[in-house]
Amino acid sequence: MTLSIGRIGIWTGALDAHPTSAAQEAAQRLEALGYPTLWIPEAVGRDPFVAAANLLAATSTLQLATGIANIYARDPMTTAACQNTLAEAYPGRFLLGLGVSHRHLVTGVRKHDYSRPLSYLRDYLAGMDQALFMAVKPAEKPSTVLAALGPKMLELAATATQGAHPYFTTPEHTAYARQVMGDGPLLAPEQMVVLSTDATEARTIARAGMAVYLRAPNYLNNLLRLGFDESDWADHTNASDRLVDAIVAWGTAEQIATRVKAHHDAGADHVCVQVLRGDRSLPLDEWTELAGALL
Repeated sequence: MTLSIGRIGIWTGALDAHPTSAAQEAAQRLEALGYPTLWIPEAVGRDPFVAAANLLAATSTLQLATGIANIYARDPMTTAACQNTLAEAYPGRFLLGLGVSHRHLVTGVRKHDYSRPLSYLRDYLAGMDQALFMAVKPAEKPSTVLAALGPKMLELAATATQGAHPYFTTPEHTAYARQVMGDGPLLAPEQMVVLSTDATEARTIARAGMAVYLRAPNYLNNLLRLGFDESDWADHTNASDRLVDAIVAWGTAEQIATRVKAHHDAGADHVCVQVLRGDRSLPLDEWTELAGALL
């Protein structure tokens, strides 16, 4: 199907810290503000497909995307059934983002083999294509994008799905991803932001939000490709100013909009904006303030 998720989306993992009713109200707020798409992750919280169904049911135009659903959490037939079920129930409003997640979450938490994630994903996509689905199908074949950072995963995203959803990256990576993928496939990078003009406050919040990702080799390898080195994350809780400022856009809404524009100028079709806060409150005020600059 044709992707029409707009130029700007909101990415948030904060909904899991709140009751489903509050998450639905937050989705309604985003829809009222004019954001076209909401991205939700999968780690050790709510099932992303059930959560997406709850959020879609509470809204009328907002599109939901998984950023990302972990392929090791369910077999290809189950994922295809989830995708088809939501795409049929909410035509044009669900985008499946898939990824291989990270070794510690796959082997440590789920007890699966993570020895060949790229090959496993390639076979997984083929399995989805061949999966039986005997219920009412969506009118159009639903779209899929992949979490992709390195060249092989970006190539797979461009050739086997409708695009890529890079995470924890920079506009320079967006330009690289577009070069690898070529014109056509959707490119939807995530961008972390902090709405604060106080450098100390903004970087403190940013470092806390970045810390969990600086433990994951997939992200560290990508940072190496981008020209950073281990001195930038010698302590995962104390990333260098250089790395913090590259990964997290902070300042006024207008300054954040400038970073988002840099992704678009580098070849992004859609930018998923993730607001970081110093607590787990839903960033309702920040979403409202950013809407004026981004939409």
